Formats: sequence, C-alpha cells, structure tokens
Amino acid sequence: MKVDITIERTRTGYSAYADKYAVYTVGKNLKELKLKMIEALNLYFESKGEIFEEKDLRIHLDLPQFFEFYKVINAKALSERIGMNQSLLAQYINGTKKPSSQQTQRILKGVQQVGKELASIQIL
Repeated sequence: MKVDITIERTRTGYSAYADKYAVYTVGKNLKELKLKMIEALNLYFESKGEIFEEKDLRIHLDLPQFFEFYKVINAKALSERIGMNQSLLAQYINGTKKPSSQQTQRILKGVQQVGKELASIQIL
C-alpha cells in the first residue's frame, strides 16, 4: 500500500505526516524522516499486519525543500535543459515566487527525465 507523506520545514528541522492517517514524525534530514515515518507507520498498522518499506512512501515536497534535499541537482543546468529562465527557477527555489502547477510539472518532468537518463547509464 502506498502512503502519501508531506514534509514541511520547521525551526528545528523537518516534520512529516501521512496525509490520510494520524501518523507524524520529525527529523533532521530526509533520510531520518523516511526511517522514522516507516517506523511510525509500522507501529500504527501493527494490529492490521501491514508492513511498510521505503518504496511504500510517496513523498511530497515543495520546490525549495526538493532542491535543499537534492543539492546535487544543478539548478542552472536544469533551467537550461527545460528552457526556463534561470532567475525565475532561482526565485521558485528560494521561495520568493510560487510556481504555478504547470511550471511545477515542467520542472518535475525535467528532473524525472534526468533521473531516467542517469538510471540507464552504465560506467565501464
């Protein structure tokens, strides 16, 4: 079973909650949040015999959080790749502007395409 998880920035780190269940946790980074959320979900569903793994989580982040967690993605190169003004993407990333759903999909599609390409590479 897939569970939608929303992650939000807090003053001391991050919080995560399951969108449809009363399951919450906090952590310092994405890796810790995922581990704690899996543990919390497994405790919550223990009586039903459900067991959750990382692959069962569908993580929801806003753009600033995404680029904070995945600093390896070069925003300048991504903006060139998807044909978006670098300054505009930077404003989305730092939170001074909020992208429309169409712009968000455009960015996400570009990131996913890079991921697919990277997944298909073999280094000799």
